[in-house]
Amino acid sequence: MRGTLPTVKIPTEVAEFREILKRKRVPRYYSGVLHFAFTAVMSLGTVAYCVLHLEDVRTMEWLTLPATFIYANLTEYFAHRGPMHHPRRGLRIVFVGHTLNHHHYFTHEAMELQETRDVATILFPPVMLVFFFGLFGFPVAFLLGLLVSSNTGYLFFAVAMAYYLNYEIFHLAYHMPQNSWVGRLPLMSRLRQYHTRHHDLQLMSRYCFNITYPIGDFIFGTSAPRPAASLRSTIK
Repeated sequence: MRGTLPTVKIPTEVAEFREILKRKRVPRYYSGVLHFAFTAVMSLGTVAYCVLHLEDVRTMEWLTLPATFIYANLTEYFAHRGPMHHPRRGLRIVFVGHTLNHHHYFTHEAMELQETRDVATILFPPVMLVFFFGLFGFPVAFLLGLLVSSNTGYLFFAVAMAYYLNYEIFHLAYHMPQNSWVGRLPLMSRLRQYHTRHHDLQLMSRYCFNITYPIGDFIFGTSAPRPAASLRSTIK
């Protein structure tokens, strides 16, 4: 399927980069709709499984919800600020996919996707969901269930997978056409502006590393409150 979206004006160099990358990295059979559906179904299915296995949750166990949320937000922050923007041994593929591909596919002057095949450069590849599920989500949840309580493990896993889906939904929304119903949502509009500052190639390795909620950026002083143009002038 080759779905199209409302026409948007894209700078020539960005348009050329997009076409080259799609020819190299995005198979013709790729479907952005199916990609998102896989992520949503797997994430929500895991959340539902965890919720259905909760039994007589105690007050202290409910604290797992905010604790996991903050943990997920800071994990998002440091992963983005670290290997996604700086090459690390064994993780160069992450740096290439994010900094060299995604940030040149979408710049602060060309944030909007043009067709559903562009979704391939926004969402994490499906294998990353399996990687996150098997390496970070399940093992931690299993240990919490073993060392603390089964409810704690299930709550941790539920929040972690919900946050993963939250990340993907927000990131996709930031790159939807601005005049779409998603782009006009008040909260989404503000977060989109915040993420747009991060997509300035001269600012991306210094500011706005949170994709969802800028908690980590607030804590570590990496928010970008001013327009991108004025910020660029201070770092030249």
